[in-house]
Amino acid sequence: MTAVDVLTFGESLVSLRTAGPLAVGGALTMHLAGAESNVAIGLARLGHRTAWVGRVSDDELGEYVLRQLRAEGVRVDGVATDPARPAGLMFLERRTADVTRVRYHRAGSAGSALNVEDVRTPIAEGARVLHLTGITPALSGSAREAATWAAETASRSGTVVCLDVNYRARLWTREAARKALTPLAAYASLVIASADELDLVDEPGADESTVAARLLARGVQTVLVKLGADGVRAHTDQGVRHVAAVPVTAVDAVGAGDAFSAGYLSGHLDGLDLDGRLHRAVTLGAFAVSGHGDWEGLPRRNELSLLDGHETGSTIR
Repeated sequence: MTAVDVLTFGESLVSLRTAGPLAVGGALTMHLAGAESNVAIGLARLGHRTAWVGRVSDDELGEYVLRQLRAEGVRVDGVATDPARPAGLMFLERRTADVTRVRYHRAGSAGSALNVEDVRTPIAEGARVLHLTGITPALSGSAREAATWAAETASRSGTVVCLDVNYRARLWTREAARKALTPLAAYASLVIASADELDLVDEPGADESTVAARLLARGVQTVLVKLGADGVRAHTDQGVRHVAAVPVTAVDAVGAGDAFSAGYLSGHLDGLDLDGRLHRAVTLGAFAVSGHGDWEGLPRRNELSLLDGHETGSTIR
């Protein structure tokens, strides 16, 4: 596999979605899910060369994951097929118009068996950016070791390392996450977190300004704090910059953070300044929340301006 713009790895899940309560039954639709593969797809749709690495089950569900990624232009050359472990599953129910619940069946999955050997060759082949999330280290000890090894190795070679904290309470405690992610952040050039996640790369209860200052002092170049409907705040050596969210009608927030990360990294790869990168990040976040699915509504490059200046309910003729 030749060098790509962005390399990412983790677990891609088969997501089974229902529009009502799971407890009363109903139709389920099958989708691809996974924070890292969401980012890879978002970047590929904008024309960047992306690769996803992980382990998939040796059955129809594993083939489904690979087929979806290939169809979106994401390279999967380095993916391992695991004949002994099942696919990870994610059940998503739209419980009410305002509340969505997610349940995972991923313990002992193929993806959780990710290890250093799975990522050794892709890391050696190089990438401009290595994108990691805090989900992968939560999957297992071997996955945690792989994430740490990859971050350290990529950082040492000059690759930009991006860490999205992406805390999942169903996978581990905040204390366990902090223990793993604080040292991992030391290898990152870019740290992304929501406001309630930021202290997971520092001390418990530390405020945003304090954590950002400490990260910058440790060598992180940019700290992005996602603020949901309020946009994003960026901390750099040049100060703090706030960019508002793009106003849209939100229908599905799942995948919005991954879209945001893809937008920011796209701007970085295109050489945009900080404002340009932040604008692209909130633009992709807006596309994500205003459509259904983790990644299905994300734009192609020629659609990036689609939300600019259009009112709610606009029809473009």
